[in-house]
Amino acid sequence: MKGCGASTGRRSWAASRPPGGRCAAYVLAGPGRERQADVELLARHAERMGWEVAGSSFADVGQPPPLAERAGFAAACRYAAQGYAHGILALARPALTTDNDAYAHVLEYLHTRGVFLDYPPPAATP
Repeated sequence: MKGCGASTGRRSWAASRPPGGRCAAYVLAGPGRERQADVELLARHAERMGWEVAGSSFADVGQPPPLAERAGFAAACRYAAQGYAHGILALARPALTTDNDAYAHVLEYLHTRGVFLDYPPPAATP
C-alpha cells in the first residue's frame, strides 16, 4: 500500500509501544457524532495506556474500500511515519482489513518506520 504497511491476532504491534507515546486516531466513519464517539473511545484507550492522542484524526467513510484505496488510513500512516505520532489507534482490526496479506503488509510498512498499531480491548468497543 502506498503510504502504509506480523500478526493476524486481535492486537498487533508493528513496533514497540513507548510509554507517553503520541497516537493518531483512525476511524471508519463519516463526520458527525459517530466519528466523534469513535475518536473519544480511542482517546480513552490511549489515556489508559499512558499515551496522548494527536490533534489530527483520520477517517475513511462508508463501506470499507480496499485498504489500498483508503486515503484516510494512508494519511494516518504517513503522519506517523513522518514522526508526528508513535502509533496509530483503530477500533479493531476489521476496521482496517480482514485480508491477512494486506494486514501483514501494513504491519511491515509500519514496523520499518518504527510505528505501532493498537486497538482498544473488545469490551471497550461498542
